[in-house]
Amino acid sequence: MAGLGIDTTVADRGTRDRAAAALARAGVELPSFAELADPGRCAATRAPLVSSVDPDRPDPANLFRVHWHNDRTRHSLATVPVHLVIPPALSGVRAPIAMALGCFFPMIGAHKVLAAYGCLIPRLVTGRFEPERHKAIWPSTGNYCRGGVAISRILGCRGIAVLPEGMSAERFDWLRRWGARPEDIVRTPGTESNVKEIYDKCTELARDPSNIVLNQFAEFGNYLVHWACTGPALARIFDTMRNERPDLRLAAFVAASGSAGTLAAGDYLKEQYGSQIVAVEASECPTLLCNGYGEHNIQGIGDKHVPLIHNVMNTNAIIGVSDRSTGALDLLFNDAVGHAYLIGRRRIDPAVVGDLNLLGLSGIANLVAAIKLAKRLELGEDDLIISPATDSAALYGSERHKFLAARFPDGFDEVNVGEIFGEHVLGIADNDVLELTHHDRSRIFNLGYYTWVEQQGVALNAFEQRRSRNFWTELQQALPALDALIAEFNAQAGFG
Repeated sequence: MAGLGIDTTVADRGTRDRAAAALARAGVELPSFAELADPGRCAATRAPLVSSVDPDRPDPANLFRVHWHNDRTRHSLATVPVHLVIPPALSGVRAPIAMALGCFFPMIGAHKVLAAYGCLIPRLVTGRFEPERHKAIWPSTGNYCRGGVAISRILGCRGIAVLPEGMSAERFDWLRRWGARPEDIVRTPGTESNVKEIYDKCTELARDPSNIVLNQFAEFGNYLVHWACTGPALARIFDTMRNERPDLRLAAFVAASGSAGTLAAGDYLKEQYGSQIVAVEASECPTLLCNGYGEHNIQGIGDKHVPLIHNVMNTNAIIGVSDRSTGALDLLFNDAVGHAYLIGRRRIDPAVVGDLNLLGLSGIANLVAAIKLAKRLELGEDDLIISPATDSAALYGSERHKFLAARFPDGFDEVNVGEIFGEHVLGIADNDVLELTHHDRSRIFNLGYYTWVEQQGVALNAFEQRRSRNFWTELQQALPALDALIAEFNAQAGFG
């Protein structure tokens, strides 16, 4: 695949062999993409070795936990990925909404560690990255760079996090605990919307040939690992629910645009079930909706550009969600007064209410978007919407405190809770919903030209390849070759 995609040829066998030797010394074996997609296939031999390891330590065994099948203890396997089904009493719509919970991933409590693995490992096993010589640069708005730092620690290389200075305090606290050196946390100007400033810093860092930039917005390993692992995980949730309700159909996959890696799961589900793919962004920064710009605080979704790895021509709809809604619902879902209201006044199952703290800001944005979609398409009780929650509320306590102080300086009571529920749940309207025509998709695709061709130097013909369905099909077909390279690498390192 000329220009873009995944190169499965070994570029430098000397580099590859030295990398394998380094991992052998560190006792690091690499899981294949197939093993991460279906960890049960090696559970009999692997589970006893993994289950005793602390999931929050940089232990090589935790690479075999970088998947959706960790149970709630994060020590054992779940046959069906842990998920939360939002009932009509909470959503206000008849369509069930299943949220896959990313907070049970190891080390960072977010599924972005899977993306980080998918981006670095193809470089490693093809002789394009050597842990003892190269530094891994992880540009991000928070979770991906944490995942990258975690993977880097295990592989024995320096991982450098590049993220906006205005991101949540919890992200920086984690990075300080895990980062080897203070200078390996690089703060760029701005907040969630300032992605170009991250790119500019990475361009500067890339002048040092020992720095390897793993840009999640442009690394096709990010797309591929979600197509290979997240797609089948969500399919298993749907198949399980359909076993109990045979008339259930998968109506749509809804996910924030972000780096667009997770949207690859939508490509998988659409191919398998014919479901729609819906990309979510902040209404305050409506880049995909109307070439817009702005600032917002739905942390973790990125914006002001179209990611290179977004299969735009396969996307069915764009939905905008306001950060006023995500901030308000984050408070409602994590406050004792809010819980009492939901259980006592709205008669929502206490078990469901107790799990609402497993949704972070971007997960709440996905939930709101799913409700908007259900209203726009008039979906019924047999129309399932499935969506990921990247992380949990644990990463946003500082942001919640800011929101509470700004909006409710005199205290937060049941009246305020009722107002939030009325405005941001029952009052959700299907505004900022764009059902895409071919013309709309072409407009969004063309918008990416300014970032990738003009600013980042991608060749025009390579950029254009991505319009074709064949490009993405060929990319998906690289999986067996990558897994073969991982097996060869492990054998070189003495595992096998």
